Amino acid sequence: MCNFIDTMEKLFWTKGIFKNQLQITRNNEIIGSIEWKNMFSSQALATLKGRRFILNRDFFLSKLEIADANNQAPLGQIMINLFNPKSDLIINGKRFELEIKNFWQSRWAWKFNGQEVIIFQSNELLSKDKGQIEIYSGDTEELEVLVLLGLFVRNQLILFMLLILFIILVIAI
Repeated sequence: MCNFIDTMEKLFWTKGIFKNQLQITRNNEIIGSIEWKNMFSSQALATLKGRRFILNRDFFLSKLEIADANNQAPLGQIMINLFNPKSDLIINGKRFELEIKNFWQSRWAWKFNGQEVIIFQSNELLSKDKGQIEIYSGDTEELEVLVLLGLFVRNQLILFMLLILFIILVIAI
């Protein structure tokens, strides 16, 4: 069970829009990263606080999965729907809900039992992604999975927006 605490841990993340690596920092120290082979790659390798993970998405961008990189054990899977701001994820028998908080997809959060446990904020639009992560939960094993999947979701939302922009441009021409 998640133990909520009064204090909050704050992390920061940065990723250039045409870059293939996202970095996670705490107090200006790199504590994690997500690295894709290229900008449109469906698979990424991630590390956070010394743990290694594999992130994967299906061809249509909607199903995201995370696995332990050491033993390939699946840790979680989530379906993203642009037309529904909420998605569920089950980890270790616990149900977490991902909620996109605004139309611009610059604020999103993981909830457990109706309470926000992790809030993500993007500070810039498409030119350079960067933002912060506020963690309002005790030290649980699910936090690393939630942080990485939350950031992987952001990358997929950017790809969705680029795909929609491309389709609009093709139709306009």
